[in-house]
Amino acid sequence: MRKHILAAATAAVFGALSTLAPAATAQTKSIDLQSVFGLQTPSIGQSPVKWAERVALMTNDQIKIKVHGAGEFVPPFEVFGAVSNGSIAMGFDWVGYWAGKIPVANLVGSMPFGPNPELFLGWMFQGGGLEIIQKAYDPHNVKVIPCHLVVPEAGGWFNKEIKSVADIKGLNMRIAGLGAKAMAKLGANVQLVPAGEIFVSLERGRIEAAEFSAPQLDLGLGLQKIAKHYYFPGWHQPASWDTIIINMNVWKGFTPKQQQIMVEACNANITFNLYDQINAQIDAIEKIEAAGVKVQRFPDEVLAALQKASTEVMEEEAAKDALFKEAYASLTAYTKRVGRWGDLQLLPRNK
Repeated sequence: MRKHILAAATAAVFGALSTLAPAATAQTKSIDLQSVFGLQTPSIGQSPVKWAERVALMTNDQIKIKVHGAGEFVPPFEVFGAVSNGSIAMGFDWVGYWAGKIPVANLVGSMPFGPNPELFLGWMFQGGGLEIIQKAYDPHNVKVIPCHLVVPEAGGWFNKEIKSVADIKGLNMRIAGLGAKAMAKLGANVQLVPAGEIFVSLERGRIEAAEFSAPQLDLGLGLQKIAKHYYFPGWHQPASWDTIIINMNVWKGFTPKQQQIMVEACNANITFNLYDQINAQIDAIEKIEAAGVKVQRFPDEVLAALQKASTEVMEEEAAKDALFKEAYASLTAYTKRVGRWGDLQLLPRNK
């Protein structure tokens, strides 16, 4: 009896090895990816690297993706165009950087006073979000895969206290996305500065204020060495999406199984980055405070004005672009309906 069992087990092992053999000997695809961020940027810098490692693992090294940092092939804000025309096979981005070409990218990148990460995640994969943005990317010959969900950001770094709406007027500030348009409505002079240039711009006085991301990432940029007022909440980006973008011709060159692996690797990336970010924020805030920075909330008057300006901006953008309008209506309805679950579950805060 034992001989029969041993023979069966041996046959199973050889059968498994023969099944794996073609995968192990299959031709390896080597592909370049450029990020819009430096690879040393905390959290988001290594995010595409970890994704590439997962893809290699799940494809048994059939697909090897070499990740390059900002500027290695093209300037950061030219990554989308390079992927679109095939100069680069893949990119990693913050969605909102491409709003000049794709207006709805601004909303999908982050909706001011919009959903928290949990709701944004649900809308992207269960509420129709991904289908809407892919429709916008199709004319540019780009496949988009959501791959990194950023937790609520800080409201920004300021060289002076913001005590009222009047303090925003004339302020030179680095801020991205729809939030920049809302700040401009309140009189700020806004500009988009690449992540790697924010420190120098603030240090040399080209800007007086800047937002970038969550405390973990802000700390890594060293902004606590310059600005002494750090404001919350991150009204402009309560949650935001970074994505893998792939030239559509390159994407179609993968097998359906390889395509699915890339999507599943992004799902794993999102999960890892969520718990990694949540764990890191309070440590970063404490280090920022230890550097002599005053951590505080915007006055209610300022937040009310920013919310009003943000609503005006989104309604204006919706009137100009059909896909923006579709996404705005979809995301607003989803947040209201599905968000009720969270409202019902709110517990009294311990005092």
